[in-house]
Amino acid sequence: MDHDVQALKESIDRLVEAGPLVPADTESIVALYRQFNRLEAVVTEATSSFDASGDWAPDGAATASAWLSVRCSIPIAHTRRFVRRSRQLCHLPAFARAWSNGEITSAHMDTVAGVRRDSTAELFRRDERFLCDQATTLPFKDFTRVVSYWDQHADPDGTEDKEMERQARRNVYLEESFDGLWLGKLTLDPIAGTIVAEELSRLEHELFEIDWAKAKEDLGQEPKISDLERTSGQRRCDALKEMATRSKTAPANGRRPAPLFSVLVDYPTLSGRVCELAQGTVLTPGALLPWLDEAIIERAVFGPKNRVEVGEKARMFTGATRRAIELRDRECTHPYCDRPASACQGDHIIPYVENGPTTQENGRILCGFHNRLRLPRPPPSAA
Repeated sequence: MDHDVQALKESIDRLVEAGPLVPADTESIVALYRQFNRLEAVVTEATSSFDASGDWAPDGAATASAWLSVRCSIPIAHTRRFVRRSRQLCHLPAFARAWSNGEITSAHMDTVAGVRRDSTAELFRRDERFLCDQATTLPFKDFTRVVSYWDQHADPDGTEDKEMERQARRNVYLEESFDGLWLGKLTLDPIAGTIVAEELSRLEHELFEIDWAKAKEDLGQEPKISDLERTSGQRRCDALKEMATRSKTAPANGRRPAPLFSVLVDYPTLSGRVCELAQGTVLTPGALLPWLDEAIIERAVFGPKNRVEVGEKARMFTGATRRAIELRDRECTHPYCDRPASACQGDHIIPYVENGPTTQENGRILCGFHNRLRLPRPPPSAA
């Protein structure tokens, strides 16, 4: 065993032996994850050298990934991913350095490797430093949006082809098992997935309210989640059944509802290209074409200071004002939350009780938990 690898093993041994006493404060946990990223980068670099060396061939393995799968007891899909990632390192020098420094993760590497291809290679070499800077400074979900838009600008035709391929991969598997249970799997394109997921979530929430009310009545007090008669998974299952039931009972000549998804599309001459679902998934313009006959177009102009003009002000965060801050924020604005705006509340930045105005500038989206968290707690009662 290499001396450096032995030293690493001994260091990890000391952490393992510490057991529950492994440092878990905020500073230490961030440092541990950073070192984890660095170690994964080193393993990937070593995998690249091992793959190129051919040392796996004398044992009869056809590929390095097959050898690693057997000798390291790792699923073959994982080792193939490692080898595939290792072969990209030479094309991603800035990202490889940032990964070795622990500044980014393997997920960042896979994201940029997915947009670097023959048609974008020259532009990628030009822009890699910029993209890497975005990776080290932005939250991961924002970084993926930057990369998606970069890809669209670098290869417009190629990204439309990729979108068609993505839609072609849609599939639903639902089969009855030997004991009568039904097993299934869904693969949906972004728009269809959003439509199904939002309706499923809406119905699941209806069932949750029913379960909560029943448990409260039975217990005579506010229940806990564990007191509800159905789990969240069971409610989703029942919600899916309810969707099928409502579909079956809908009149043949009934009015078809408008598409149940929101897409943000910019006005290019004002602010640059924006085309994404409300939750942030980037789409190509071509993905919207099949929906244009059914779509309801809502015009929202982002003006100075990010103000959104969609209608008259309302006293509370309802109507046009509520919609404006939903479009602007799109999710809970607390940095450690990603609840969608549709499941959140409108909150006054300057509290209403302190004469904070109910305006778009003074409004923001917060989920119920984080909205309650910012409220002052009453002092403990005297003993």
